[in-house]
Amino acid sequence: MSTPTLASGAGPQQAQSLAAILTTTEALTDRIQAIRNAVDGRIVFSTSLGIEDQVILHAIADTGVDVEVLTLDTGRHFPETLETIRDSELRYGLKIHVVAPEKDSVDTLVARDGVFGFRNAVENRIACCDVRKVRPLNRALHGASGWITGMRREQSQGRGATEFASFDDTRQLIKANPLADWSLDRVEAFVKDNNVPINALHARGYPSIGCQPCTRAIEPGEDIRAGRWWWENDDGKECGLHNRPATVTTKEGAAS
Repeated sequence: MSTPTLASGAGPQQAQSLAAILTTTEALTDRIQAIRNAVDGRIVFSTSLGIEDQVILHAIADTGVDVEVLTLDTGRHFPETLETIRDSELRYGLKIHVVAPEKDSVDTLVARDGVFGFRNAVENRIACCDVRKVRPLNRALHGASGWITGMRREQSQGRGATEFASFDDTRQLIKANPLADWSLDRVEAFVKDNNVPINALHARGYPSIGCQPCTRAIEPGEDIRAGRWWWENDDGKECGLHNRPATVTTKEGAAS
């Protein structure tokens, strides 16, 4: 499909134009192609290897578009997550670039807060996410014009207003969310229909998978992100990759 190319150094107006294009585009492969056609310059897809991101990876491979694929290795992933990297590279013939945090920053963090200090205070947890995830992503996105993510509106209350495309003023790029309007049922149907490799933990009650010490399986009826930082009492829990985490309280009552 043919879509207009956004000007170099695109801003909010150009992001709105891309959002309008994606709103009227149905097929995921067409949406991926539209993003590539519309954004001038380097585009990065950051994958957590979760089910949504695997769907996007499949579409990127299917279209053959020039999109750089990367994942953040925090040093605390489940073995199953690392195995998903291997399985995906073998299936699609794509290189998934692994981005690690700076060793000195991790050493300083652990020396200050301890190995599991992120559970003692919300500010500690946010600092851990910042060192292991946010800073590495910011380095990886430096110089990029576009960023693709697997965010969906249905994932949590805090993501209910997720747009198809927006301008990330901090990183100065266009952020595209091609699955913004997809339901989990639609994601799962796509995986089944296309034999998409997914993290084995999804079948064990982990719909949202982060670092091993910070993720648990959820109970029936719980929000799909309830297993992330479960000791914090807030529906809008985020690590800071997509927005700065709101002030939340722990189950012991501590606040940040």
